[in-house]
Amino acid sequence: MNYIGIDIGSTASKVVVKGDADIHFVLPTGWSSKETCITIKERLLESGVDVLSEETKVVATGYGRVAVDFADHVITEITCHARGGRDMAGDNCAIIDVGGQDTKVILVEGGMVQDFLMNDKCSAGTGKFLEIMANRLGVTLQELFDMASAGKVLPISSLCTVFAESEVINYIGEGQKREDIAAGVVDSVANKVAQLAQKKNLPDKVILTGGLSNSTYFTRTLSEKLGQMVEPTEYGRYAGALGAALLAKEKNR
Repeated sequence: MNYIGIDIGSTASKVVVKGDADIHFVLPTGWSSKETCITIKERLLESGVDVLSEETKVVATGYGRVAVDFADHVITEITCHARGGRDMAGDNCAIIDVGGQDTKVILVEGGMVQDFLMNDKCSAGTGKFLEIMANRLGVTLQELFDMASAGKVLPISSLCTVFAESEVINYIGEGQKREDIAAGVVDSVANKVAQLAQKKNLPDKVILTGGLSNSTYFTRTLSEKLGQMVEPTEYGRYAGALGAALLAKEKNR
C-alpha cells in the first residue's frame, strides 16, 4: 500500500508518499490548483505510484485541497499540520507554520490539537511578504536572509504589505544599504509571527514549519523575539503533506 499526502498551498504544493514507496517533492502551485493536481498525478505515475490504484489512499489538505478530485479524504490544514508536526517533534509541542498566505500556531498536547491561532488576511507576517520584498530588492529568498544576517535592522512599522513595501521603496530611495533593508524586512516578519504566537502559552518544544522552516537565520530571529528556542526543521515545509499521508494510513486501518 502507498499512502499519499498532498498539501496544495497558495504558492507551493507538497507531496509525501509513505508505504511501499518513500517519495517527497514540492512544486509551484501556479495559477490553477487543478492543473497542479494533474502534474502531481503524472509525476507520481512516473515514479510508479498510481493515485487511482486500489493500493493507494490519498488525503488532500491545504488552500487548494478541494481541487484534488482523486483524494479519498479531504482534511483541514490544522489537523494535518498537527499530525505532521507531532511526528517531527513529539506529542507535546507547538508548531509555528509560516505559509505563503497565512501563519498558524498549533498547540499539540498528548498528541491531540489543544488549541490553534491563525493570523488575519493581511500577508505582512507570511512568506509571501518576504517573497515580495526579496523581489523588490532583486534577490532570492535565501539571498535576502544572507544579506539580513550582515545588516542592521531598519524599522518597518506598517502592518499592511502595501504600506510596508512603500517604506522599503523609501529606504531604497534614500540610498540605505540593501543588507540593512533586508534585516528590517526579516525582523518585521519575525515580529508579527512572534506577536501571534505570544497570544498562547507555548510549551518548551517549539518547531518551525512551512517554507522558512530550514532557515537558521529566521528561526534564530524568531527565537529572540519569543524569548525561547524555536527549532528549524529540515523537512518542515512537508509537515502538512506528511500529516496527510500519516492520516491516510490511519484512516485505512
